[in-house]
Amino acid sequence: MIAEWLDIGSVDQLPALGARTLPVRGGKEIAIFRTANGAVHALLNQCPHKQGPLSEGIVHDSSVTCPLHNWRISLLTGEALGEDKGCVPVIPVKIDGGRILIGRREALQGMA
Repeated sequence: MIAEWLDIGSVDQLPALGARTLPVRGGKEIAIFRTANGAVHALLNQCPHKQGPLSEGIVHDSSVTCPLHNWRISLLTGEALGEDKGCVPVIPVKIDGGRILIGRREALQGMA
């Protein structure tokens, strides 16, 4: 039986207001974010506007600003905020025993 969740590492390895990337062999890279209050979120690492690397953006309370054109993306819904329109896929995340787990099916959906 294949597990529903993938263990991608310790929460302690992800700095507050920081991000890391997770390559997906044959698929699209995932960005893992940690907010100031310690919440962890995961999105496909592509802004819906011009596919900018969201992992290189500035993390706010519950959003990230794309480094290319300053689009703000909700870490909760993947939706562009403000006047901008677009959406990036959200990957489910849960924390178990200090470990970050992401949804296997959603993480692998971007595979070719």
